[in-house]
Amino acid sequence: MGQCPSCGQWNIFSEEVVRKDKKEGIKIFGRNESMLTRPVAVQDIKEENFVRIPVPGKELTRVLGGGLVPGSVTLFAGEPGIGKSTLMLQLALRMKNLKVLYVSGEESVEQIKMRARRIGITNEQCFLYNETNLQSIFHHISELQPGIIIIDSIQTLYSSELESAPSTISQIRECTAALVRVAKTTHIPVFIIGHITKDGSIAGPKVLEHMVDTVLQFEGDRNYFYRLLRVLKNRFGSTQEIGLYEMAEHGLKEVDNPSGILLSQWEEIPPGVCVGVTMEGQHSLLVETQALVNDTHYGNPQRVTKGYDNRKLALLLAVLEKKCGITLADKDVFVNLTGGFMMEDTSLDLAVCTSILGSYHSISVHRHICFSGEVGLTGEIRPVSRLEQRIAEAEKMGFKEMYISSYHNIDVKSKSRIELKKVQSVEKLYHAFFG
Repeated sequence: MGQCPSCGQWNIFSEEVVRKDKKEGIKIFGRNESMLTRPVAVQDIKEENFVRIPVPGKELTRVLGGGLVPGSVTLFAGEPGIGKSTLMLQLALRMKNLKVLYVSGEESVEQIKMRARRIGITNEQCFLYNETNLQSIFHHISELQPGIIIIDSIQTLYSSELESAPSTISQIRECTAALVRVAKTTHIPVFIIGHITKDGSIAGPKVLEHMVDTVLQFEGDRNYFYRLLRVLKNRFGSTQEIGLYEMAEHGLKEVDNPSGILLSQWEEIPPGVCVGVTMEGQHSLLVETQALVNDTHYGNPQRVTKGYDNRKLALLLAVLEKKCGITLADKDVFVNLTGGFMMEDTSLDLAVCTSILGSYHSISVHRHICFSGEVGLTGEIRPVSRLEQRIAEAEKMGFKEMYISSYHNIDVKSKSRIELKKVQSVEKLYHAFFG
């Protein structure tokens, strides 16, 4: 077939020949995988066999839901050079009480040793192995009997039972399925490092994310020093958790005060800059929103965002034009969230709208004022969740006033020294600041 019937591109099909040989069961530690396929009554399962394994670092521990579950498979994905291998090597070197097998198909053991020397951690229980053949890896797992296995990366592995090349869909699917069977049979936690595609999705078949227990994504702008560890799937914990790291000289360091790194130290706040209070997982963060509104010099006005959804920006601009009576059709609008992270919480809508209006009128907002509210299509400001936690974070960072939705029926004046300003719509907010 020359043309793909789905995407319409030519000459992108490749032939993969799969052997029909009979596969033998994987034997590790003297047990066959079929031994655990018998039905077991719920009351006969001993829960103490699944006590979580503690991992070093409070950020990773919280993201995983309290530690590693024996036999769990975690897919760890991210862009090239973002720090995936560094974070996994730090985990391997800091696990002093368990044997860790770090399998690398991309780097030699000498290169990994150089990174370990830069991190400055030594561990006699960490074993490095440079191999891409899946059967050879299983042989050394059986001999070494590690407590944790780290695979870097799944795209480099191949199984001799398939004739296709590494990183093809059939190889990734087969190698992942085999690693999952090994993890469930031996109760060894497995970390699988994966690549991502140009559009930001995890490389390989979509079934790959269904096969594993946990999917973590490491993200951030490589021009910044900060990295965000986000949970996309977790069978043993919450998917609302995040971890924040800083890329330092000696590896990745946990960030204790996330709001402090996302706020600039302005002496005088310029027009178009506001502070929004958002929630990422269980974290309450203060994020600086920046907007620039300028006359367009092109045929079509530009709408450029960084860290914010471009489609949501178009929605907010339409609401501002409709409700505030301003004209943005002939203006270029640029919106930026500091820190290099992609924020998805809708509570930043109010801060983004205020930044756009401030840049449009060249009027600054006082540095001790912050915002938290969702903007609807009719211009109403909707309430947000966990308001007490957001107020506590804003008060800790020294803010004096906080604008929220008037539909909040909770009274927190007695609990906090911060002054709450309730607004009902963007129109009233507009007249309060710029009218």
